[in-house]
Amino acid sequence: MSGRLRAFIRRWLVFIAFLLLWQWVTVSARNPYFPPPLKIAEVAGTVFTPGVLTGDLLPSLGRLALGWLIAVVVGVPVGLALGRSPVITDYVSAMFFFARSVPATLLVPVFLVAFGIGPRMEIVTILWGTIWPILLNTIDGARSVDEIKLDTSRAFRISRPHWVLGVVLPAALPKVFAGMRLALSIAIILMIVSELTGVASGIGYQLVNAQGGFLLPEMWVWIVLVSVLGYLSNLLLSAVERRALAWHPGFHPEQLSA
Repeated sequence: MSGRLRAFIRRWLVFIAFLLLWQWVTVSARNPYFPPPLKIAEVAGTVFTPGVLTGDLLPSLGRLALGWLIAVVVGVPVGLALGRSPVITDYVSAMFFFARSVPATLLVPVFLVAFGIGPRMEIVTILWGTIWPILLNTIDGARSVDEIKLDTSRAFRISRPHWVLGVVLPAALPKVFAGMRLALSIAIILMIVSELTGVASGIGYQLVNAQGGFLLPEMWVWIVLVSVLGYLSNLLLSAVERRALAWHPGFHPEQLSA
């Protein structure tokens, strides 16, 4: 049995032990605020109807993916350009750090007034919170290009586009993926926060409705769903990262094992 398989089995055994402990503690305590996992699973079968899946789950995932992808499409090219332009970076760094320090959750009322109730407000909220880790990590990665690679590219007179795509971007990819992984976690949080007020659909909307109606097992169904979404999205991005960085000498795929 390989070490990777053993680590996989060990992690899932720990997770199963956690579920059994959770079941035993909640059954023993009989606290209505903390239902057992089996009760949550039972209620989940009644919550996830076709209407909920198409009217709440899929729209939330769509807004999550769109906001995060826009942040990647904007943040990576801008980060590469700024990372190789120290003078420009010095001019805008203060502005970037000031803007990054403003939490996206604090701007939800502003975005609600500016963009109105609907998907645009939610996407902009996700975009604001996710673009900063991607942008700043990309800048840091672009700055770390080996001088030998730069000298070699100059010696061979590589064109600017080939230099960016063939030298700078590959060297920055580890930092880029680190920013993308962090941004994905933030995007899930902001997806929920942006759906708590002023919307009529989505995971956050269903969560706050269950809470307001004192439907505690149903509320826990949505909480667990968010955790599962976070795990699956991280698993998918880790698989992409593992393939994209398989060539990198400093890459350790075992650190990404889920």
